[in-house]
Amino acid sequence: MDKLKSVLSGEEARSEDRNVIQAVNEASTLGWGTRLKGFVACFVVGAACTLLGVCSLFIPRIGITLFIVFYTFGNICTLGSTMFLLGPMKQLKKMCDRTRALATAIMITCLVLTLCAAFWWKNFGLALLFVILQILSFTWYSLSYIPCAREALMKLLSMCVR
Repeated sequence: MDKLKSVLSGEEARSEDRNVIQAVNEASTLGWGTRLKGFVACFVVGAACTLLGVCSLFIPRIGITLFIVFYTFGNICTLGSTMFLLGPMKQLKKMCDRTRALATAIMITCLVLTLCAAFWWKNFGLALLFVILQILSFTWYSLSYIPCAREALMKLLSMCVR
């Protein structure tokens, strides 16, 4: 009788859906060792791209373009590396958290505008400005994960300005 009642009320279907979702989630999750390897690999690729970008600044004519591409791709890889540790959905939720939402929006906007300035508008001065804004917004975003780091930086900067 209880089985019939659960079928008619739809509870059984919901529990089957939950079981399917849980099964898919369990099948798609990575082990901690694999997550750590993915994080390290993605972070190393991002750091290497950033370093290549800085080194390519000294190449005549195409150096600034290579710098912009490598630096932006390096930032994307570095940002993506943390998704291995937390998981994509948890990382996206943390990125959109109240304390990080503005920094995330500015960072992603600067990533896109850097590439637009370099390839679409062909304005390398503007692209370098967006790279600087990328650095500042990525730093501000990263500091949000360290307790009281933003406040300490603001206090330090206010002491330096005086």
